[in-house]
Amino acid sequence: MLPKEEKTYVMIKPDGVARGLIGEIISRFERRGLKIIALAMEKPTREKVDGHYPKDPVWIERLGHKTLKGYEKYNIDAIKMHGTDNPSEIGKFVRSWLLDFMISGPVVKMVIQGIHSVDMVRKICGETMPYLAQIGTIRGDYSIDSPAAANKDQRSVYNIVHASETREEADHEISFWFTNDQMYEYKRSEEGIAY
Repeated sequence: MLPKEEKTYVMIKPDGVARGLIGEIISRFERRGLKIIALAMEKPTREKVDGHYPKDPVWIERLGHKTLKGYEKYNIDAIKMHGTDNPSEIGKFVRSWLLDFMISGPVVKMVIQGIHSVDMVRKICGETMPYLAQIGTIRGDYSIDSPAAANKDQRSVYNIVHASETREEADHEISFWFTNDQMYEYKRSEEGIAY
């Protein structure tokens, strides 16, 4: 695949939709010269979102380790909160909170195409944890949530947007959320110059 043809998956999460940020988020990608080749709003079911997020025990345990690291940093007692400090068990709690959050309202899903779109989109979105995201990124400008606050409230971090981390993840997520006939090829007016 040529760099300009690389595709990635982006989802504006329920918090981004509820805050009226759809247009702002899309415009950041388009202003950068990336193309939106598929776009739709959906109120996903729990089953649909469950299929989006990994069920791999290694991923779940890693999620638990990250959460426990945050608990340690902010003096949160995992055993007192959950009755366990087992990373796999904690990871299952966090994954469940994520599913609850993702079905709490509509999402806007899209496929974005362009030069190194996976990396470019991740850069535009900013760090996953909003309190670490640079000002000027989507998360840095529009979210102030932290894992400490989310864990204390036993909920997912509100970070506005999801973007695929790798080309492999993007391929999986694009085919999971869209069919080929829902994606459109077209030329942007500046493509001859930008590419």
